[in-house]
Amino acid sequence: MTANVNEELQLLRAEIAAAAARLIAEDGADYNTAKRKAARQILGDTQPPLNLLPDNAQIEAEVRLYQSLFHADTQPARLFRLRTLAVDIMEGLQKFHPYLSGSVLNGTAGPHDDIHLQLFADSAKEVEIFLLNRNLQIDISETPHFKGPRYGMVETVSFMWHKEGVHAALYELDDLRGAVKTRGDGKLARADIAAVRALLVNSTHPPSP
Repeated sequence: MTANVNEELQLLRAEIAAAAARLIAEDGADYNTAKRKAARQILGDTQPPLNLLPDNAQIEAEVRLYQSLFHADTQPARLFRLRTLAVDIMEGLQKFHPYLSGSVLNGTAGPHDDIHLQLFADSAKEVEIFLLNRNLQIDISETPHFKGPRYGMVETVSFMWHKEGVHAALYELDDLRGAVKTRGDGKLARADIAAVRALLVNSTHPPSP
């Protein structure tokens, strides 16, 4: 591959990442959907080669940049609210070893984002009964296992908490051993309640009055 071709690929990848970031920040699209839509916007119906599509880390960086440019006056307060609510929920679910994941953890949460948790219990039914006994209306769906596709899907319960959506993926206790690993870029893939409290304490963007 010549230097010029490689440079063109990098520019296209960056353009797709920026377009995907806008879809995530403005429309609440998930990363995979945003990536596909952004590629169609820029390339039309041409099927892009896999090496042309940006990875999630590049898109996440573009989401941060987009928010800093267009939502700097509202996004920090939104993030603070969601992290505060996450701590509140995690305190109530401590018996299930709760971890925070997703955009509320990595700091890119915007107006369309929900709180994503990972819980670890002897059985999914135990968590469901616990939530129902607290008069929470739950919906049940499935989420890909954080260890990868060969581990199948895990049951996920969704409910509302102080007018915010919460999605809790339900894992077996044995999965806790893999829960503390960092992402490929060295950042936390999930955080326990102590780590989320530390994020709040160390926040450089307190909520707007």
